[in-house]
Amino acid sequence: MINESLYSVLRAPKVSEKTARLAESNQYVFEVAKTATKDEVKAAVEHLFNVKVLAVNVANTKGKSKSFRFRAGRRSDKRKAYVRLAEGQTIDVTAKA
Repeated sequence: MINESLYSVLRAPKVSEKTARLAESNQYVFEVAKTATKDEVKAAVEHLFNVKVLAVNVANTKGKSKSFRFRAGRRSDKRKAYVRLAEGQTIDVTAKA
């Protein structure tokens, strides 16, 4: 897998109270491309962060229907990947690149 495709698989880390609790148990959450597979996410995280990935779970989130100035609209769908790392390994998602 080449570097351009690695960067296109992982879009951004998700940072919230829930993900902070998950990070205590070596689990991190990333927003990924809609077409990304579990194997692609695993390869991207292992290559970019130099860690050992044990498991990847993927969840699709439907976009909400919203109205703006009396016009109906819809937010885009998203895909999240929950990545579990091997014991003793961490990723610092709050650090700037």
